[in-house]
Amino acid sequence: MDFDASALLPIFVSEAEDGLASMEQCLVALETRPDDTEILGELFRAAHTLKGNSATLGFAAITAFTHVLEDVLDRVRRKDVKLGRELATLLLESVDLLRTLVKKAPAGDDTPAPRQAALLKALERAAAGGGASESLLAAPDAREDVAVDGHRPGTGRTRDLRVGLDELDRLLRLAGEIAISRSRIGSLLDAAGEPGREALEAHRDAERLDRDVQELVMRMRMVPLGASFRPHARTVRDAALAKGKQARLVIEGEEVEADLAVVEQLRDPITHMVRNAVDHGVERPDERRARGKEPVATITLRARHEAGQLVVEVADDGAGIDHARILARARERGLLRESQSLGEREIHELMFSPGFSTAESVTELSGRGIGMDVVRRNIASLRGTVEVASRAGEGTTLTIRLPLTLAVIPGFLVAAGGERYVLPLECVVECLDLPSAGYDSGPTGVAELRGESVPYLRVADVLGAGARAAARECLVVVEHGEGLAGLAVDGLLGEAQIVVQSLGHPLHSVRGVSGSTILGDGRVALILDVAALLSEPRKEAHA
Repeated sequence: MDFDASALLPIFVSEAEDGLASMEQCLVALETRPDDTEILGELFRAAHTLKGNSATLGFAAITAFTHVLEDVLDRVRRKDVKLGRELATLLLESVDLLRTLVKKAPAGDDTPAPRQAALLKALERAAAGGGASESLLAAPDAREDVAVDGHRPGTGRTRDLRVGLDELDRLLRLAGEIAISRSRIGSLLDAAGEPGREALEAHRDAERLDRDVQELVMRMRMVPLGASFRPHARTVRDAALAKGKQARLVIEGEEVEADLAVVEQLRDPITHMVRNAVDHGVERPDERRARGKEPVATITLRARHEAGQLVVEVADDGAGIDHARILARARERGLLRESQSLGEREIHELMFSPGFSTAESVTELSGRGIGMDVVRRNIASLRGTVEVASRAGEGTTLTIRLPLTLAVIPGFLVAAGGERYVLPLECVVECLDLPSAGYDSGPTGVAELRGESVPYLRVADVLGAGARAAARECLVVVEHGEGLAGLAVDGLLGEAQIVVQSLGHPLHSVRGVSGSTILGDGRVALILDVAALLSEPRKEAHA
């Protein structure tokens, strides 16, 4: 029976990419657990599925290569060949090559990839029991030195996403427009009084159904971060291997979900941060033993939701940041005068300077000074921030905080300077009146809250929104990374479901604003980025 192969190509590519990701994770895990038959079985099944699917669609190069790869895995499964580090490196190279071949599949290109012949011969020797010493990326002879925690067979694919992202974006926009129209209709019916009471009740029933549809559309764009975190086990493995170090990756918060667009743009920054942690953060095994540490360093990649933000941390238990070395290199490059002294926060900021590096020589991992600069620029493009915390001898933590960009969130509406603003509801602790007597009239001040001092800022003044519209102000107490703070506003307008839209270019550089939304009456309101807004006074104080 004839079939349209072109219609199957997108499905083939998607399933192949998932399968290759699963194979990579299995290989990294098997280096430390070579006798784990469950992981080995998953690895073999993924390779066998790829071979069968590629043969069905006529991709001879993928089929032939995967067949030999399957022969090697079969010998490993029968314990005729031991899966040591050299063989694992060869198999990981094979996964990389298969990715190259799969990427060419949509164009119908079935030509062999560069290095394919050499890798094929190396696989054939391994299948024949001849070892894997001819690997093109053969590592130095050393014992097993990389471990990965948290591998779970069968987790290479978190879900199937076969709908185009453009279509999902359009669905999300339509859901937002429906929410806005629904809110306007509700306001009109409510204003109609008793004659519109029955229609208002029917509208509220429909409102519940609309909200369910809206939430479902949002969930379609949300993916667990675990699927994007697990491939970094390979990053840790390769970086440690290249530097003669021992390291393992620990993942926390795999179930935390984020918008797929955000997840994709996080991949490169996290890769740079993980490599930097292995290259500059963790010590060599003999140094760690001398300091009373385990020889195997731990790189922790964790995620959580906090005050309406996505927080991602990359932490290591290494030596910590060498402040003296950073200062010396900054003076060498003319970034700092000889007599100039900096605090810890300012020293950490130097790490993000373009072209800045403390490496003595250029290697595949570091030395060109582009890693942390890339991290800062990529996170800034998502309107996020990067913070550094380090303790000598104990390790370093880099924290990424990202505002919501595409979401339907519960918001809290406030008025300030004649404008309306939205705060993510989960960061709001309480609201109270701010008496006019005894409090500063400037952009910032300090309020007393049950015997404790709470710093606050006036939203209208900080954002330049205009004159305050109320003689008596309200204080919205919010929670952020450093505790409680207050936002002084003219009025409280209550809770509402908010459809978050990305900012256009004219507002993209405005600090303290993470997005926009259209309210039920058709007015536009800006969504405040609480963490960024509260950081502005601190920056001015340090200037």
